[in-house]
This record gives sequence, C-alpha cells and structure tokens, in this order.
Amino acid sequence: MAEIENKLLDSIDFPQDLRKLNEVDLPKVCDELREFIIREAATNPGHLGANLGVVDLTVALHYAYNTPYDQLIWDVGHQAYSHKILTGRRKVFGTNRIYKGISGFPRMSESEYDAFGVGHSSTSISAALGIAIASGLKGEKDRKVIAVIGDGSMTGGMAFEGLNNAGASTADVLVILNYNNMSIDPNVGGLSKYFIQMQISPAYNSLKSKIWAALGKFRWIGPLARKMLQQQQQALKSVVFRESNLFESFGFRYFGPVDGHNVIGLVKIFHDLKAIPGPKILHVVTKKGKGFKPAENDATKWHAAPGKFDIQTGEIFTNTSDVPESPKYQYIFGKTIIELAERNEKIVGITPAMPSGCSLNMMMKVFPNRTFDVGIAEPHAVTFAAGLAVGGMVPFVNIYSSFMQRSYDQIIHDVALQNLNVVFCLDRGGLVGADGPTHHGVFDLAFMRNIPNMIVSAPMDQVELRNLMYTAQLPGKGPFSIRYPRGAGPQMEWKQKFQEIPVGKGRKMIEGNDLAILSVGHAGNFVTEAIKRLANQELSIAHYDMRFVAPIDHGILDEVSAKFDTVITVEDGIIEGGLGSAVAEYFALSKKHVTVTRLGVPVQFIEHGTQEELYRECGFDADGICRTIRKLMELRERKLSPFRTRKG
Repeated sequence: MAEIENKLLDSIDFPQDLRKLNEVDLPKVCDELREFIIREAATNPGHLGANLGVVDLTVALHYAYNTPYDQLIWDVGHQAYSHKILTGRRKVFGTNRIYKGISGFPRMSESEYDAFGVGHSSTSISAALGIAIASGLKGEKDRKVIAVIGDGSMTGGMAFEGLNNAGASTADVLVILNYNNMSIDPNVGGLSKYFIQMQISPAYNSLKSKIWAALGKFRWIGPLARKMLQQQQQALKSVVFRESNLFESFGFRYFGPVDGHNVIGLVKIFHDLKAIPGPKILHVVTKKGKGFKPAENDATKWHAAPGKFDIQTGEIFTNTSDVPESPKYQYIFGKTIIELAERNEKIVGITPAMPSGCSLNMMMKVFPNRTFDVGIAEPHAVTFAAGLAVGGMVPFVNIYSSFMQRSYDQIIHDVALQNLNVVFCLDRGGLVGADGPTHHGVFDLAFMRNIPNMIVSAPMDQVELRNLMYTAQLPGKGPFSIRYPRGAGPQMEWKQKFQEIPVGKGRKMIEGNDLAILSVGHAGNFVTEAIKRLANQELSIAHYDMRFVAPIDHGILDEVSAKFDTVITVEDGIIEGGLGSAVAEYFALSKKHVTVTRLGVPVQFIEHGTQEELYRECGFDADGICRTIRKLMELRERKLSPFRTRKG
C-alpha cells in the first residue's frame, strides 16, 4: 500500500476542519482514513473490518451534519474508529484499547462527540428517540439525531421495539441502516433475506433504472417526471415486492438502498434528508473490510484483526515462542460439544451470532441440523432453548457472559422457574481485556447464584470444563450454568475420559495448615502460582477449588471453618454476590467465627487493558494473592488479628 502524500487527514482535528474542505476532497480523506486505520490495526490490533466499511459514511455524516450539536449514535460501537479519528482523537489513536488509553467504543465521558455509549448492540434507535424527544421538549427544534445501526444490530429485538415506538412519534430521527450482511459471522434469518431482496432485486432495480432512463429523454417534462417518480418510489416497490416496505409499516419514511461508499453522493442525500421532518430510515449498503483485500475476502476472520499483520500482504505475524500454546477454553468447548453430541442425540447447540467466536462453528460443520445461530437475539436464544428442552432436547446455549445480562428475565421465567435442563455455557466470563467495561463478564456468578434451581459452576482448567459439560447433559440436572474465561487454560493433557462431577462438590487441591484459600474457576490457577512462589517462605497454604457457587460445598466450608479462623476467597467476578459473599454468608448464618478476605473484581466498572493488567489492577493475580497472604501473616505475627491455626 503506497504512502499517501500531502495528507489532508493531518489537517483535520475536529469535524469543523473537515467541513472547510471542498466536497471533491472527501474521497481522498476517505482513502487516508482507511490507510490510517489499517496501519494502526497492523501494530495495535482492534476491530478492523466494520470500521473500514463505514469510512465513507462517517466522513459524509460529519461533513453534512453539525456535530456535536447534532447527535450521532453508533450501533454497535466497534464501527466508530473513523468517528473517533475525526473528533479529536487522531493523535492518541495509537492508545486505542490499550491500558489507560482511549476506549475502542464510544464513551460519553471521553468526548462530547460520543452522544451515547454503545458496546452491546441494538440500542441506538431507542436512545436516539429519547434524545430527540428531549431536544423537542427543550425547544431545540433544529437539532438532528442520527442512529447508525449495522453489523447485524438490526436483528436484535430491541431495535424493533425502538422502531415501533419511534415510527409512531413525530420525532425528527434518522436511522441509517448500514447493511453489510455481516455481524461477526454472516447474518442469518428472515430479516437478512429481506434486506438482500431489497438490495439486489433484479426486477425492482431493472424497472427503476429503465423508467429513470426513459424519463431523461424528455427535455421539458423529464425533470418533473423524475421528481414524481421519486415521490412514488414506494408504490413501485410494492408492485415488484408484492408487499409493503417493512420500515414504512412501522411509520418511517424509507429511502434506499444507496451506495455506502459514494461519499459525495451520501453528502447530497444527507443534505436532502435534513429538510424532511419526522422519523426516516436510510438503507446504506457497504462492504465490510472495504479497501483491504484480505478483510474484504474474509470478513469473519478480519472482523477484528487476528493479530499484528503485514499491511501489504495481510500475513499474520505468529507467535515464535518455543513454548507450545495451551488450547483456549473456546476450542475445548467446540471439540467437547461434538463429542457429547455424538454420544447424545438430544444435544443441540445455540448461539446468538457468535459461532466462530465461541467455536460452535465446529459443531455446525458436523451437525448442521442440530446447531442454531439465532442472530443478535439473546433473549430469544434462551426462550428458544427452553422450548427445545420442553420438546425433549438438551440445548447448550453459548452466550458471552456480558451478553447474557440481556436475557435475565428469560433465564428466570422461562428456564429456571420451569426447572428445564438448559445448559448455559458462558464464554468470556470475567475480565476480557481490551473490549473493556461493556464486555467484561464479571456479574454472572452473582446474578446466576440468586436464581432458584440454577446450578452455577466454573472450571479451573480444560479437563474440568469437559467434565462439567458432560455432567450438565446427564438426566435430571435442570438449569446448569458453566462459565469460563476468554483465552487459554493451563498447560495440560486435556483430552481425558469423561467423568461426572458431583453437583455442589469442590475438591481439595493442596493441603495446608497456616491459612486456606477458596477459589472458583480459572482464577484458581493464580492461587496455584502464588502458593508455589511462597513455598520457600515456610508457609503452608491450603487451597480448595470450589467448582460450584450454587449449590456451594458445605462440607468443604465446615472443614475449613473447623481448622482456620481466616480464609481468602478468589474469583474473576464481582466480589459482592459471588463466591466470597456465598462463603461469608454461610459462615455468618452457621455462626462460624471465620474472617473472610475477598479477592476479585471490586464493585466498580473496570476499564480496558490486557487481562493480565486488569487482574493486577484488581489485586487477584498471583502477585496480589501473595501480598494478601503476607499481610495476613504479618498481622498474625504482630498479634493485631485474632488469626490462629487450629490443627487436628
């Protein structure tokens, strides 16, 4: 990719600088933006494909509208890189998604140009309607509110709730449907097929083009006739499609589809739309990965850059370490569910638009009729699974932990209340890293633990994940939650014979006499490392892997309380409501005189960074556990604490 000289982008710090340019310069700005994003992502990987697809749209929006007074909402927010670069963050964009750097998503606290924070999908229309109505109530009649919804977000049910409400209002809202037939994986479902029909219908496009061309031959009446044709465009669509336009049935005025890569054409359209009051929708067609051939050819792989890469060839720079990589939990899930499905013909797999991310795509290849991608529709995924369970199947629902929050009512009402055997595999449990607070899966242990009938578990390693999955599909288990983190587990031989794990039973990992540590999930590996580091300091630390938060192992808790006055709990989740709370509650209710020191995620939103940086910040990495142990032992030596060890 050749270096672009005399860069216009260097002169643009804010949108007002962009608006000083002539329209003919805008394509060059778009080229420079694409080059900038590709170069940045090559050394600091982030969301690439979707951002390359909306460059022209972003430039046109900021050129045509008076941002930040006019409010621009992105849905989902991983499409907003060009927006960030044009709104004062170009010089710090190298810190994108890096610890203490700028966020990879719009953040209201980061810039006045970020009208609404968006990390999850399908929220923009509702937010835009609220902002527009608030502006009207304040007398701000000239403020424009634009929601850009794309990358699969329109498949979410909340988007339709917003459409239904906004279409019945008089609010001056523009919804831009950025359609690229992709979320992370290809879009699925009837809505996607509908968009494709509208986009490529040969009958409609051919008829419209022929009529338009014919009218142009009439010198005097041609312009007037063409204007009338534009006004009657919906009638033409109805004749060809034999059905009314979906969006106009909601009460929106529909325009499109239009080329989302014609920046000058988009500017003209936006100027026209500004003069049209009320709710309206513009259907824009874009190509995910536009301008970078590897991303254009494999949009799923390049949704987020899969690592540092060569900007000329797209070659990914692989890990050259001599130490073999341990398999990721996601890979173990994908291989294990196939093994279980081969044994149990009742097993089906469900995911809301994340088959490659969670590795359910492995099962899709082997059992395509028993694997379902339901689109970005987590509440539907859960109730769909409930229906399958009623029908005698054993559904494994794989949803990222932070996305599962969107389905809490369905978990309680449709699954747990009816005590159905639905297995929830909560991927990305705990601190996920660079995606930050919108994606950290830190609440599931707490919100699942409070649901009657729900089994809440977390494996410490890959073998435990396999065995929990095996256990969950055995008869009579009911609702079963298994959460595991993003990334790799410890080095181990993971493919072993399945073993049933007794529900509600933990395991003693290390015998000890000085104090006890209770952990759940992958964080138990940090405890193992901490104990190794302290081995030469003549400390005898007991370690218990609890496995389950609900039901919790009362036998282990009784054993611990009989021997120790103080215990440490460790979890990769919010400390209030999780393992630490469960342990403290049991000791308090059973009148055990045990002090509980809880390590985990504090009750605050944790920013982005690497997982290791965030574990350290929260104080439950190996170093943090060692510090806590030393502190407790120092208090014991100084007799500032009632700490003592009871042996035998």
